[in-house]
Amino acid sequence: MNRKLLILGTRGIPANYGGFETFAERLSLYLVSRGWEVTVYCQVNGQKHLKKKWRGINLVYIPTQNNSAFNTIIFDYQSTIDALKQEGIILLLGYNTAIFSILYWLKKRVSIMNMDGMEWWRSKWNLMQKLWLFFNERCGAIFSNHLIADHPQIKKHLTSYVSPSKIKVIPYGTEQVTKVDESWLEAYQLIHNKYVLVIARPEPENSILEIVSAFSSRKWGMKLVILGRYLPQTVPYHQKVMQAASDEVIFAGPIYEKEIVNTLRFYARLYIHGHTVGGTNPSLVEALAAGSPILAQDNAFNRWVAGDKAHYFLDQTDCLQELKQLLYDTNELERMKMASTARYWEQFSDNRDLKAYEKLLSTYVAEEQPLTVASKSSFKN
Repeated sequence: MNRKLLILGTRGIPANYGGFETFAERLSLYLVSRGWEVTVYCQVNGQKHLKKKWRGINLVYIPTQNNSAFNTIIFDYQSTIDALKQEGIILLLGYNTAIFSILYWLKKRVSIMNMDGMEWWRSKWNLMQKLWLFFNERCGAIFSNHLIADHPQIKKHLTSYVSPSKIKVIPYGTEQVTKVDESWLEAYQLIHNKYVLVIARPEPENSILEIVSAFSSRKWGMKLVILGRYLPQTVPYHQKVMQAASDEVIFAGPIYEKEIVNTLRFYARLYIHGHTVGGTNPSLVEALAAGSPILAQDNAFNRWVAGDKAHYFLDQTDCLQELKQLLYDTNELERMKMASTARYWEQFSDNRDLKAYEKLLSTYVAEEQPLTVASKSSFKN
């Protein structure tokens, strides 16, 4: 039986953008080690269409002019057309262009879709963008063979119009953080256990302004470290966040090196997670894996992931009160660290997400009909 998988919907790997890219890399490496042939489609700027191998994974580079929303749609379409010529099960990460799933359905190709969070709920989108995402969510649900929800609340939402038997809940997992290099703290002029950490895209729905404003309302004798790409000259929200920041706030920029990010999580006094929309956020899971004490925005998504031993806030005022209570309470912070580790082992350890994906994909291997020899892709080591 040919165990072949094609992964679409991400910017590509090696991961240097977001959660889907990180997951695509983890899943690809795992499946390759298990004897699968895996192909990942990668979006690149200004390069020729090419194919190469990376750590046993087939990478297909499709060039676009830039990373704008329109060019990403073009990238997804071109990836879809190429994938139709290849053997293998189709795994789509996200439904932003799920309209193209109609082509898989028409060609009787097996496609499985991770439905991501409820994208069209996000406040950053205008009405037309929300309608586009709403329409694509429905397309993905209708034309995919199986749907993956990364959180029980996502499945609950999807079952309002799709049979529960078509949906599999598979939360993200990650490896436990046990070995880190403390010398990375020196590069950012940080002291072990003397800073609070936030890792999130700078968008209103991630509560960045509320967190920065709460922290900046008084002196703490420690730093707030914000990871992410901020463009205050072109994005008004980014400008508001940076203007609200005190001199104890550090905007460290985007950091994708896993070793550095793990170190920052491991030695943080507190990890604040402000996401208000979505399912199982990989960054929150990774904070649990690092044993970080968690202060999260209070919603059903975060409560299920972080558990009842974490602390939660509703708004800026509530966030400030939690900071006053927590930052000098070393006993409570230590209890929270232990609770994070326990929650990690309870739900997100041992590559259980990767194993669940392989189990689901394996049920469809026999259904994916091989193409003719002439249509098969060729990759060279």
